[in-house]
Amino acid sequence: MGTWRRVLMLVVLASCVPACNWLTPIIFIGEHEKRVLPEFDKLPHKRVAVLVWVDPATLFDYPHARYEVASYLSDKLSYEMEQRKLGTELVDTRDVEDFLERDLDARIDPDLVGKHFKADYVIYIEVLSFQIRDPNVPQYLQGRIGASVTVHDTRSDSGLPEKYELTPVDAVYPEGSPVVMTSANAPIVREGLYRTFAELVARKFYEHTVSL
Repeated sequence: MGTWRRVLMLVVLASCVPACNWLTPIIFIGEHEKRVLPEFDKLPHKRVAVLVWVDPATLFDYPHARYEVASYLSDKLSYEMEQRKLGTELVDTRDVEDFLERDLDARIDPDLVGKHFKADYVIYIEVLSFQIRDPNVPQYLQGRIGASVTVHDTRSDSGLPEKYELTPVDAVYPEGSPVVMTSANAPIVREGLYRTFAELVARKFYEHTVSL
């Protein structure tokens, strides 16, 4: 009788394991998130400008793309740095855009931009690919921005500015399947793409966690 009772208890426990969560606190707590250190950690208590380069063909179709990408990134960085009390000051994106309109050389010269605005660092974004619609399937919307990210140190005393090349960024919105092209969906996808891109770039500069 003792043996049968032990067998019955094992059967009951085995049937309970898939549905019960009594092992969860031991197995899974602390394993669903990963701490990620900043790729570049020198922005705290510094003055920073964001410079975005977008090729003329893209600007022909999306005239405000340069300003919009820079604005979303600056706003995201400013917010995250303020939340963490890191003391980083972002140069106003409108001031940078006004300067680029007056000085065409500055559009591809991060060091010129940095010196003009007395910034310690310039985050230079080169947008290498930009789309809101797939050219092969124009009736669907799925945005993508691929870009390189470089930080220029404009305070160098050597006369030769230092720069740090970070890992490129490839942002896609929405992830997975595209959505049907409509007048309502187009601005939603565009804003979502800018926000996704801004977050992927901004998190290179502060500690954060990611879900596993």
